[in-house]
Amino acid sequence: MDAHSRGRAEEIDPADQWVLNPHTGDYELRLNHSGRESSDDSPAPNPPHSRSRGDGESRTRAPEVPAQRSRRSARDASPEPPAAGRRKRKPATSRRKKVLLWTGGVMAFVVVAGSAGAYALYQKFNGNLSTVDVGDAGNKSVTSDGPLNILVIGTDKRTGAGNEGYGDKGSAGHADTNILFHVSADRTNATAMSIPRDLITDIPDCTTKQSDGSEKVIPGTQNVRFNVSLGQEGRDPGCTMRTVKEITGLSVDHFMMVDFNAVKTLSSAVGGVKVCLDKAVKDRDSHLDLPAGESTIEGEDALAFVRTRHSFGNESDLDRIKVQQQFIGSMIRQMKSDDTLTDPTKLFGLADAATKALTVDSGIGSIKKLTSLAQELGKIDTKNITFVTMPVIDNPDEPTPVTVVEHPTKADQLFATLRSDTSLTEVKKQEKAAEDKQQAVLKGTKADPADVRVDVLNGGDTAGAAQATVTWLQNEQGVLKSTNKANAPSKIAKTTLAYAPNQADQARALAAMMGLPATALKQGTTDAEGLQAMVLTLGADFKGAGVPVTGEVKAPEDIQKASADKAVCAK
Repeated sequence: MDAHSRGRAEEIDPADQWVLNPHTGDYELRLNHSGRESSDDSPAPNPPHSRSRGDGESRTRAPEVPAQRSRRSARDASPEPPAAGRRKRKPATSRRKKVLLWTGGVMAFVVVAGSAGAYALYQKFNGNLSTVDVGDAGNKSVTSDGPLNILVIGTDKRTGAGNEGYGDKGSAGHADTNILFHVSADRTNATAMSIPRDLITDIPDCTTKQSDGSEKVIPGTQNVRFNVSLGQEGRDPGCTMRTVKEITGLSVDHFMMVDFNAVKTLSSAVGGVKVCLDKAVKDRDSHLDLPAGESTIEGEDALAFVRTRHSFGNESDLDRIKVQQQFIGSMIRQMKSDDTLTDPTKLFGLADAATKALTVDSGIGSIKKLTSLAQELGKIDTKNITFVTMPVIDNPDEPTPVTVVEHPTKADQLFATLRSDTSLTEVKKQEKAAEDKQQAVLKGTKADPADVRVDVLNGGDTAGAAQATVTWLQNEQGVLKSTNKANAPSKIAKTTLAYAPNQADQARALAAMMGLPATALKQGTTDAEGLQAMVLTLGADFKGAGVPVTGEVKAPEDIQKASADKAVCAK
């Protein structure tokens, strides 16, 4: 069976039934060849088992996706030119490259919904989804103009048939597997950072929504494992999101949570996931039994693979994280393969399994919202998705360490890389571009200090930073037109200087005095009027008045990284 005989109505590609309306900017469903949506809601007649093509070849047609409406074939009439305004059909390969099915298949339904063209499918998948209102822990907007941070949580809650023997008996589930998926502002790359479940950290207070609609504040806890940020003491995924922000300084926009059952059902829905082992494994705890080399696994074997701990590396959770990253990367490649993308039956099963297994925040709690999110994620090529693990060291407070703590230098280096939206796939190239940009921006005429006019706000953690800076500017640099404007509306990670186009010479002068990098300079679009001042907002990177602010951040050079487009054998 080939692409011409799958899920088509008389060889019309289902994806081409969704047409962009240039007047509204939305995709509209057009079920017949005239470009008008059919008003016939009657069930589609049973299609013939096979049909003959002009070349004499008989091709068996796959069953139609449920609720797909019948359409008349324009091929039965005389050939005629396409109707004006109709979208030209694109090659299948170009469409496939625009679709990214990532992190265990949570976006798979988008392909099905877009190609099936059936309202009933939307209703079905909407009914499958489970949602949690995380309040202000997340972002109510589906997408944003800047970077996007999505927390993927794998919980060890024992849901689903056959999972009774896994996890802690009677537990509400922990944040067992955690991946912060950082998508760049330009949607060209992403970093998937795993956070170890055994990381010792502080969990902040968090407000949770109760079943009766009321709110309950769960008190924070210090020096505990990261995995208790979910499920324990009534904590919901919003608590895990707040904990991630506390650790990294990155606001989490949305979460997606799956359980043990998701691994089994999704791996089966794609027809199995290819994995590679450096040596044969027969693990008595997870019951994984695989030979050395490549294997295709699904169901219970897939779950055993991602849960196996004592057969890989030094038997730590950190080595298990590497294996999980390899599994997810392989699943992404499988879902992007022709075998999956051209098979509507497989896609439907994958979408159904994914939405049943998925719990999300209310900000993306519908198929429409998830489709919008998928369009953003679909812009990323898998070669530009980098898996990395948060840098940690053994807990020095334990005689025999079983938990870990943040690496004293590398962890914040990596967090700063994410906060500055620097891709791990092209760090060297971006660093060179940043240096060139800095030289170009800072090169030029500088205003006399007496002509520099600036308002200073404190958006960092150092108390009195704004006043200290103003005092230094006035007394040491001669910037007499500097004013302390107290605290900024919110904390920021990096110092910024906002200025108007006609204040560029002032901005260059102030940047030179303070050692600001070009990335800190934010030029507006309209000229300043009268006595309008520039706005300097001190961030967490501010070390003190007169101390140069550091330039472009750099990722740690010796951290373990893996690309989603490359297969690696587990050791």
